[in-house]
Amino acid sequence: MERLNRTTAPQAKKYTEKVIQFGEGNFLRAFIEWIIWKTNQKTDFNGSVVVVQPIEKGMVEWLNEQDGLYHLNLQGLQNGEAVDSVDLIDVISRGLNPYTDFDAYLKLAEQPEIRFVISNTTEAGIAFDPACRFEDRPAASYPGKLTQLLYHRFVHFQGDKSYGLVLFPCELIFENGKHLKECIRQYVDLWNLGDEFRDWFETACGVYSTLVDRIVPGYPRDTAAQLCERAGYEDRLLDKAEIFHLWVIEAPAEIADEFPADKAGLNVLFVPSEAPYHERKVTLLNGPHTVLSPVGYLSGLDTVKECCEDELVGPFVRRVMYEELLPTLNLPKEELVKFADDVMERFRNPFVKHFVTSIMLNSFPKFKTRDLPGLKTYLERKGELPKGIVLGLAAICTYYKGGKRGEDEIVPNDDPKIIELLQKLWATGDIATVARGVLADDFIWGEDLNQIPGLTALLTTYLTMIHEAGMRAAVQNIL
Repeated sequence: MERLNRTTAPQAKKYTEKVIQFGEGNFLRAFIEWIIWKTNQKTDFNGSVVVVQPIEKGMVEWLNEQDGLYHLNLQGLQNGEAVDSVDLIDVISRGLNPYTDFDAYLKLAEQPEIRFVISNTTEAGIAFDPACRFEDRPAASYPGKLTQLLYHRFVHFQGDKSYGLVLFPCELIFENGKHLKECIRQYVDLWNLGDEFRDWFETACGVYSTLVDRIVPGYPRDTAAQLCERAGYEDRLLDKAEIFHLWVIEAPAEIADEFPADKAGLNVLFVPSEAPYHERKVTLLNGPHTVLSPVGYLSGLDTVKECCEDELVGPFVRRVMYEELLPTLNLPKEELVKFADDVMERFRNPFVKHFVTSIMLNSFPKFKTRDLPGLKTYLERKGELPKGIVLGLAAICTYYKGGKRGEDEIVPNDDPKIIELLQKLWATGDIATVARGVLADDFIWGEDLNQIPGLTALLTTYLTMIHEAGMRAAVQNIL
């Protein structure tokens, strides 16, 4: 079998370098490169990506060995039908390591066709490091490297504002664009880069917050040999992802015209604010995850797919999703229902084994951010508590009691203070004390949830029901 490169795969196309991408990992290659590949097929964008290695140790050498080519295996359910595709992605032109060739990195700034900068340097990547110096080759932090590149472009094109860049950070931080922009401003001040450069950056460049959503398991070790056989090449950079994708970009229409991914039939949205979409994802994807996991686990189930297909837990998940959480959001209902339908398909993905025990790490902080806002809004709008969400909280409390499920030891994983609190409360032997104590804990909630009308009594009722009749009987009761 031939090794994949542009000589052995002459069908791979070449495009104009328009995008600089910081990060060469599985997520970006399965998400951004795939989107650009699709956009090239469906529009006249015709752009390629130069990948910059954001840390000293990386894999751009592997990318260059294969001339930027690799195959992407997409798997999942789409409109109820199973998808299992393998495609050659040809939009990476080359990779650069600024730690070994800083001059070549700065030269990118001199290319007039370069217009976009995309990044995913992990949540820790968008951070200001005052130890970075302008003279470093390169600066250690991602915002520092980016400021060096922007300044070189400003100088090379003599401050011409038509050569500004558009920045799309994809790090999993709410308002990532605002965080990145603030870091760059701090470097402009720290390095005394001058008012003219500051004005060029503020007026000629755009830094736009984005929200990304696609599950990317990465290199498919178990099926790599079969996938290479299907592709017809030896490919060390095989990547795997679910079929679902969503990219929300907080940018004006003129940016969408320049980067026409939304016109390529893709789930790419250019919106005035990413906030409602962030809230939608947290509420309708992460929210159900957080409560279905302990309910499913204590019902004898192990994966998200099993939970969604179970005769009892499946209707429980749908109740929480469609009847309790969805009505608390403010986007158009048909849009919310479509997103919820997509989430349910993702939960039932036959190609992914998503174990509920992995979701139950740090369940209390997750419930606070993902489910508690919905609980409060539901009560405010409906005048009653959402039973499914409260049952989910009771299941979390019960799981944190420890003990056994059949032969399996139950070992909660959370902040030691929370683990210790639950152990002390359960040691009292009084379920009402457990309910009051959990809801009152300021360390968990930052407030006393016993003040929410009816919550203490309902949580006590469900804890008692689980204790006396079991989890499945409790689910049956609310259904």
